[in-house]
Amino acid sequence: MNTRSLKLIRDVIINSGKWTTIEISQDSIYIGFKDVELGTPKHDEDLSLTVRFAGDSFFTAFYNNIWDVDFLSKYNFKNQLLSEEVYFEVKDIRFIDFEYLNTFFYNFKKEKTVSVVEDFDIHNIRNDFFMMVETKEIAFVVGGNQMDFFSPFERLDDASLREMSNQWMLYFLSYHLKRNLIKDPMCENHPLCHKK
Repeated sequence: MNTRSLKLIRDVIINSGKWTTIEISQDSIYIGFKDVELGTPKHDEDLSLTVRFAGDSFFTAFYNNIWDVDFLSKYNFKNQLLSEEVYFEVKDIRFIDFEYLNTFFYNFKKEKTVSVVEDFDIHNIRNDFFMMVETKEIAFVVGGNQMDFFSPFERLDDASLREMSNQWMLYFLSYHLKRNLIKDPMCENHPLCHKK
């Protein structure tokens, strides 16, 4: 995905997104988010987004309280497997930002890494892609040499991500217009704001 799409991923997650799942299966790591601003909400399904990393993948959690990363204690080192539900509200998310990563080393006292690479060093990331997520309780970095994004129904590329983002915006405007909640001067001249 291009830089614009990665910025869009950040925007659709940090407004209301929650980190809700982590799955590790050998060299693939899946991070699941819910309540993301993508698509059109339906009463029987969640708006979710999954990010998958593969190829020398790693996951490093930064924390102050060991109980906040208790989910990592269930990692099966022998078979390299983990499947856990978690619940953390996302404060910020960034992609491939070493300056932002450096703040984790100062803001958190401890770190724990899970990786298929034996000599992996969080201070010297050599992977092509990595994502950093900060919550109130913990922060984590996950990466690999391959990065993919999935909605519940498809693998996302730049075009499908933009389409799902547009669907969310149309839903948002329609919902607020029905309840007469939009009082935004930026919206006054926009044709979507005047549709009935």
